[in-house]
Amino acid sequence: MISPDEAPCLKVENLDISIGDAIAVARGVNLEIRRGETVALVGESGSGKTVTALSLIDLLPPPLRVTRGTVSICGQQVTHAPPEVLNRIRGNRVGMIFQQPSSMLDPSCRVGRQVGEALRLHKRASRGEAFERAIELLREVGIPEAGRRARSFAHQLSGGMAQRVMIAAALSGDPDLLIADEPTTALDVTVQAQILGLLERERKQRTLSILLITHDLSIVSAMADRVVVMYAGSIVEEGPVSAIMQAPQHPYTKALIDCSLMRKAGVGDLESIPGTIPSPAQSIPGCRFHPRCPHALARREGSVCASDEPTATRTAEGHLVHCWAAEP
Repeated sequence: MISPDEAPCLKVENLDISIGDAIAVARGVNLEIRRGETVALVGESGSGKTVTALSLIDLLPPPLRVTRGTVSICGQQVTHAPPEVLNRIRGNRVGMIFQQPSSMLDPSCRVGRQVGEALRLHKRASRGEAFERAIELLREVGIPEAGRRARSFAHQLSGGMAQRVMIAAALSGDPDLLIADEPTTALDVTVQAQILGLLERERKQRTLSILLITHDLSIVSAMADRVVVMYAGSIVEEGPVSAIMQAPQHPYTKALIDCSLMRKAGVGDLESIPGTIPSPAQSIPGCRFHPRCPHALARREGSVCASDEPTATRTAEGHLVHCWAAEP
């Protein structure tokens, strides 16, 4: 049984990410994941989900950088940690499944060697031991003829097979936290279901914590315990998956869910939220969603939505929303 006093597997406090010193990409991000919990980070493309995930293990490409806040992994602060500390965490305490696995796998290196790399780095396994364990991991994630596949190269794998290899590599260091960035992108529906089932099985067997990054709310309903909704670099709503899906409080969350339901029903032209997500360089006073928000647009000019950034309102146990129209 997991103690409620146990340190969170991931704790992010007041995180700001900027391009250089001037352009904010993420603002005041607070996020917590407990052991064995799956938290979904959702939002449109460009909302800051992937950038936030990369910042957790210091993988931001320049000129992006963390300018404020802290990140702790299992009680250990890693923000601006020295390279030797981060190298002990990446692939060991934290595994990551990247988008488009075929492009992330080394085309010149056999699959088994790539899966076993973390074992050699973190578990002091010999080359032979790492390769044998890699075969076991490939078998565990459902790859047939794992021994033969371990000797394959990335270009010889299907999209679904490459994703399974990426999952095996992410699990090879026996991590506490798994970051899954759009793990079913570009996969057909049948393979998507298999990959999601695999992740859920591994979570239960290993008591893994998972940060699931997605724009697909059907995945959220199937996988997540809690949902964090991000818009234009800021968290606008968070709470238990049942509360968010059944009674969303933020207009952006409601719009995302409506679009998802319309897409599922096959309604064509109504599958989008009016307007576009602002670029990080675009200065928007007040709530950054207010130019697209039906509640803000229905109010008179000079409303609080267009002038002041909304504070967090607790609408129920564990359910927070950043919206001036929210009711406690």
